[in-house]
Amino acid sequence: MTASSWARPLPGVALCATIAATALALQWVEKRWAGRPYVEAIVIAILIGVAVRTAWTPGSRWTPGIAFSAKLLLEIAIVLLGASISAHMVWQAGPWLMVGIAAVVALALAASYGIGRALRLPRRLAILIACGNSICGNSAIVAVAPVIGAKSEDIAASIAFTAVLGVVVVLTLPLLAPLLDLSLGQYGMLAGLTVYAVPQVLAATLPVGFASAQVGTLVKLVRVLMLGPVIVGLSLAVGRARREGEAGGEGGVKAAQIVPWFIVGFLAMTTLRSLGLIPDAVLDVLVPTATVLTVIAMAALGLAVDLRVIRQVGGRVTLTVTLSLVALLGISLVLVALMGHRVG
Repeated sequence: MTASSWARPLPGVALCATIAATALALQWVEKRWAGRPYVEAIVIAILIGVAVRTAWTPGSRWTPGIAFSAKLLLEIAIVLLGASISAHMVWQAGPWLMVGIAAVVALALAASYGIGRALRLPRRLAILIACGNSICGNSAIVAVAPVIGAKSEDIAASIAFTAVLGVVVVLTLPLLAPLLDLSLGQYGMLAGLTVYAVPQVLAATLPVGFASAQVGTLVKLVRVLMLGPVIVGLSLAVGRARREGEAGGEGGVKAAQIVPWFIVGFLAMTTLRSLGLIPDAVLDVLVPTATVLTVIAMAALGLAVDLRVIRQVGGRVTLTVTLSLVALLGISLVLVALMGHRVG
């Protein structure tokens, strides 16, 4: 590869990095003045990218770097994300709670996907919303998107609407504790099963009680573990579809088409973390790096978004996300009723 080939992506990457830096700075201001970021940098980066794309269409000088950021940098971020997940929390949670959380995630995935398809959302967009709603919000959407070949518009729409509803959940969920007469442990379990992100779990539980925050964080972290099996399952399903589509072709389908390299890397990093082979000092670098790369990738996705496409599905996405969250809340309340005494 020549030096000029290496230099081609630089302008576009620099543009995406500038947008990402702006988004991270705005998140810092939010945290400084409001105590916590109600709108995360990942969402801000998409919104800025969409705004820039609406006012100006990047030319050929910028497109290689934008494409590089949206694909390769995102895939690297997913690999590094694996270092933040450890299987040790499974043993802390206990087998029955683990089974219960897995059942909630599976039922919520099926319910959300069914709602999305019933409302005539495209298949990939329905999958993104289902994964974001059922597992861990933006992180799940970002991890699943390249596996299923989701479009930039689908990613932006699912993240934007899920992020807004996530803030609403954080603000309103504490009202259910006295309304349903939940103990601190029961409410913590409910928050861990329904709130999208770990920091949001803390925001939703600490006002109720420290015990709720402890239980909620544990349940949420075990729920995040479901991301690994889900992305592997989707990857295998996509690979199978490709094999069937290319049946009879020369040479068949390569292993990398069945399980992409970044999924293997994600699982490898998770394994290394679970075995205690990633020192804390290294982890302190990997996790922030994954965050920054993800924000840069989201800026790139925003720069590729056609607002007309989002407007066409906006109402249906909003309704799908809302009904999916209601379904998740109902399923979670059943688990809390069945197992709440174990943490109450």
